[in-house]
Amino acid sequence: MQKFLLFLFIIFSISCSSNNAENAKAVEPQKVLGQSVNSETFNKSFSTFLNDYYKLKDAFVKEDTAVINASAKQIQISVDSLKLNELKADSLIIKTAKLYVSNLSDELKGLVKETDINNKRKSFQIVTSDMYDIIRIVKFDREKVYLQHCPMAFKNTGADWLSNSNEIVNPYLPKMMIDCGVLKDSIDFRN
Repeated sequence: MQKFLLFLFIIFSISCSSNNAENAKAVEPQKVLGQSVNSETFNKSFSTFLNDYYKLKDAFVKEDTAVINASAKQIQISVDSLKLNELKADSLIIKTAKLYVSNLSDELKGLVKETDINNKRKSFQIVTSDMYDIIRIVKFDREKVYLQHCPMAFKNTGADWLSNSNEIVNPYLPKMMIDCGVLKDSIDFRN
């Protein structure tokens, strides 16, 4: 009987340790897998744009309006600095991306002007929606991006955000439900 219990303990230990290894892989930095379709200039500008978005998301998690405003202004600079002319795509895709970038720029200006954090979050939801569309339009192929969803945000109407990790860190209800949310989609155009 003791050998059987020892055997079960060893099997349990192995399964737990392999699960921990899988969890560790989930938070590893993403690696570029292949050659990009787009120029390095475009990819750098778009990576900066995405990283600035993630900083804005993190500012909403901290609920610090000064940091939210500073982050929104920084992403505004990134939006205006996107090298869409370096995008290797047909003219209709570039024109569509420019339209989304223009809308995004306007929404970010509005986000900064809002005084109420809930209104800022509503603008952030629009920013997220536009970002998600832009990533899919230009087929950014340097990293995987996760679309996450909180069904309880805005009185159960729900809201989305983007992340560079599959870990849920809710920017809409950080004090009440920091880990509330689901993975809705992932965008991965890497080779």
